[in-house]
Amino acid sequence: MPTLKNWAARHPDKVAVRVAFTETTVTYRALDRRANSVTQLLMSMGLKSEDGVAILLENDPTYFELVWGARRNGIYYTPISTHLKPDEAAYIVRDSSAKILFVSANFPEAIAALKLDNPAGCIIIVLGERIEGTLDYRTELAKFGDYIEIPDGPVGKDFFYSSGTTGQPKGIKQPLFRNIAQAQSSGDWVRDNFKFDEESIYLSPAPLYHGAPLRFTMRTLESGGTVILMPKFAADKALAAIETYRVTHSQWVPTMFFRLLALPEDIRRGADLSSHKCAIHAAAPCPPEIKEQMISWWGPILWEYYAGSERNGATCLSTEEWLSHKGSVGRACVGKVHILDEDKGELGPREIGDVYFEGPSFVYHNDPEKTAKSRNDKGWSTIGDVGYVDEDGYLYLTDRRSHMIISGGVNIYPAEIENRLSMHPAVEDVAVFGIPNREFGEEVKAVVQLKDPSLASPAFAQTLIAFCKESISNVKCPRTVDFETEMPRQENGKLFKHVLKKRYLQSASAA
Repeated sequence: MPTLKNWAARHPDKVAVRVAFTETTVTYRALDRRANSVTQLLMSMGLKSEDGVAILLENDPTYFELVWGARRNGIYYTPISTHLKPDEAAYIVRDSSAKILFVSANFPEAIAALKLDNPAGCIIIVLGERIEGTLDYRTELAKFGDYIEIPDGPVGKDFFYSSGTTGQPKGIKQPLFRNIAQAQSSGDWVRDNFKFDEESIYLSPAPLYHGAPLRFTMRTLESGGTVILMPKFAADKALAAIETYRVTHSQWVPTMFFRLLALPEDIRRGADLSSHKCAIHAAAPCPPEIKEQMISWWGPILWEYYAGSERNGATCLSTEEWLSHKGSVGRACVGKVHILDEDKGELGPREIGDVYFEGPSFVYHNDPEKTAKSRNDKGWSTIGDVGYVDEDGYLYLTDRRSHMIISGGVNIYPAEIENRLSMHPAVEDVAVFGIPNREFGEEVKAVVQLKDPSLASPAFAQTLIAFCKESISNVKCPRTVDFETEMPRQENGKLFKHVLKKRYLQSASAA
């Protein structure tokens, strides 16, 4: 399959990346040349294969030159959420052992946090306005105007962080690709199932610091297509982008479907979506009624897939398959699915157990215990989901082994929130869990036992939420706080969280 360099030679003036509804475009020739300069920059700073860089940047075409430049030199690249608190972002930079942080000037607090605690001497390169004590990206890149040939060798790979059950983010690391051919073939399941090719025009409405948006935009560019990048999701703009740019492919999370379906009827029905061939969704469960509404509107072009940042396996299914296997997330397209009981014995069709993949390997960075717990003696791995397969091999997810909350496609772990709330002087005990939310799939609920029960009130609930937001990203904080006079705990201190959660599930069912 052609490389970026080949595509640049084949159609140099073709638009590789376009920022929706702006004049900003990047051709294949420009992307290839700038990525080549990034590779030279990394080499000049002493980075070699297996080293890492971190990226804290808005949805900007520069993302792609940084990633392509890192890939060519066998460098791991770690995207960082722009919604993290400064200390959270700095922690990921340090824990990943990134040699360089490429960061937008719009995040001065994160830059300051890393400057305060930077034992490994990570180099900070700023995109945008100059900041004292850092390097300027444009100035550094301008030193490498000549194009050089880069020999084939290990190819860099993403190194994403996902929140851990202890509240600290955990890096998910896979072995580098041995060469370009292996790197290209890793995307065959995307091209084969979703039909990506050089005619594809892919709309990316989500942040590039998430795994799926970055990986799928890279697959588009590997295929010689065009990426339409939205700086920020807005339902009306996304719909207009499909019509304006004749989008053929797109990817969504269920929350975006809610926003699209909420648009006025005349706007929804008036949009020309005739170019749209494939709408992919993942990241969180989609309520069947919402998916049915989207199919009724867009037609049988919806594809769903299930995979984790760990990339240990994947399943997918078409609209037609979903209609005959409602609730399924598809059959394996990467690796092989196994359902195991608590003793690691394999279960039969429709027997519920832990979902394991016999597929690609990964490790949790700096956490051998968590890595070991994700394996069985055959080397199959799990990311903590529970489900079953039917007689046709379709996978159905029923629960998560951990208490992880998925809200709007974002993974949230309760421990970090519980730890924060427990620090409030008025809080005696706390439990955090997910409850159903029609739009986001789940929302974060906190149940608190106060030292002085008389303080319980809606106003004090808002005080606790604000206390959370002082040190934790807003997306992780509880949307609501309820109060209990006494938590259901065993004598040994174990909290019966399921007792609390069951009340809210029953309430939701009754509603």
